[in-house]
Amino acid sequence: MGFTIRKAKRNDCPLIFSLIRELAIYEKLEHEVVATVEELEKTLFGDNTFVEVYIGYEGENPVGFCLIFQNYSTFLGRPGIYLEDLFVKETHRGKGYGKKMLQFLARLAVERNCGRFEWSVLDWNKPAIDFYKNLGAREMDEWTVYRVSGEALKKLAGVN
Repeated sequence: MGFTIRKAKRNDCPLIFSLIRELAIYEKLEHEVVATVEELEKTLFGDNTFVEVYIGYEGENPVGFCLIFQNYSTFLGRPGIYLEDLFVKETHRGKGYGKKMLQFLARLAVERNCGRFEWSVLDWNKPAIDFYKNLGAREMDEWTVYRVSGEALKKLAGVN
């Protein structure tokens, strides 16, 4: 069976949601999933969307997905691609599908004249870290990610 990647469509939202839940379970973050299929339809395929989702198939069977969006480097003066999620179902790991999805996204970045292609990984996920390092990715250990969300975001925005 061959492996193919195609851009997701609106009617793929139930599948995308299912894959997001599987990813959350793997990352031990299922309790943080508040998205719904309807919300995905609006934000992934509605007006003003800024993300792209691609689904990986083994034959006709969906086995993974990736979600990306464009970012920008002021130092390079060029756009980049940020990989928010990459997930391959556990039963299909070890077949090279994750690597093929990353290669697909790297080609997309080159075609779009991007200056970089980057993502984050949970610090406990040694299999993923080893996999990424094996592909030539380097850890950006001099950077720390910060996040404001929920009530803290509303407070910062002054809209409590």
